[in-house]
Amino acid sequence: MNQKVKQQSFSQDTAGKKVIVGMSGGVDSSVSAALLLEQGYEVIGVFMKNWSDDFALKSGECPWEQDQADARVVADKLGIPLYTLNFEKEYKDYVIDYFFKEYQSGRTPNPDIMCNSEIKFKVFFEKALELGADYIATGHYARVVHGASGSQLLKGLDDNKDQSYFLYAIEQKALAKTLFPIGEMQKSEVRAKAKKLDLATHNKKDSQGICFVGEVDLREFLSQYIKDAKDGDIVDEDTGEVVGQHEGLAWYTIGQRKGMGVGGTGLPLYVSGKDMDKNILYVVKGNYNPKLLKKELNVQNLHWIDKIPQNEQKLKAKIRYRQKDQDCVIKYTSDNAMRVVFSQEQRAITPGQSIVFYDNDVCLGGGIIQ
Repeated sequence: MNQKVKQQSFSQDTAGKKVIVGMSGGVDSSVSAALLLEQGYEVIGVFMKNWSDDFALKSGECPWEQDQADARVVADKLGIPLYTLNFEKEYKDYVIDYFFKEYQSGRTPNPDIMCNSEIKFKVFFEKALELGADYIATGHYARVVHGASGSQLLKGLDDNKDQSYFLYAIEQKALAKTLFPIGEMQKSEVRAKAKKLDLATHNKKDSQGICFVGEVDLREFLSQYIKDAKDGDIVDEDTGEVVGQHEGLAWYTIGQRKGMGVGGTGLPLYVSGKDMDKNILYVVKGNYNPKLLKKELNVQNLHWIDKIPQNEQKLKAKIRYRQKDQDCVIKYTSDNAMRVVFSQEQRAITPGQSIVFYDNDVCLGGGIIQ
């Protein structure tokens, strides 16, 4: 595991092998389906309808109907069937309820990770097996190696698009039957392939924002569901001075700069902490104030994909998407918790977010920052 690992070749006999592809209506899943066809698989497309809340529909930023239509145009072009599966109940139970509960508790959740582990690689995966699939496939920028002793998750080769961070919580049984067709491609190559095949999604904008809502004002969205947010003091953590009033701790995240309504303090203010019992939002001056920097953190809810690392093993880790790998040492405090010590200070370590561990290209797993 200490060398660059190659993704399993697709040269094996694919005749008669059925792959059900999650088609989101975007370019990545469109090209994934096309590549699998070229490799000789029997390909079936599935559009997952996960969310159609009134707020999202009114905002115009959650155009699932347009995404569904785009997926159908691509499926027709490729000559494959496309079915729609409704997972709205499961999505509410496993992703949306978790999302609001975490914010209400003062933490900052990552719904994309929960969506992958609970919906795409559990509910969708199990449904695909019921429909006779040999594999499922998605348009994630990641790679997988299937071996006799288990399957390994690898980073996508496009460093700017690698999505292994969002996939660390996949169960081994699902990963063993998963294909990531575009994992060895650059985003530019994916778009070029889509254009060459004359797919309608070749120049479609990548989706942004919250996974199930899109680009909306987060506070406005949360306020539809969190009704008991209370105003309180904003306190300069260095001086103890009250510098303003917050509108509810749920609306703020560690490291946040904008949206506090406090000015005239010289250096910009950044959120450095929350006291949920006293309803205090702590801030500090300056982007790299020492109180924003820490070398250690605690992790719970550990999930390992293949092999469990040893105590006090040196690894690489990310505490946010697209962060460069950081050197660290892990120290178990229980079977499901550990303390992580970094070689260098980390800025704005955020409770509720995930830390993901790597051994070079191999994604080992991760957990939730406490």
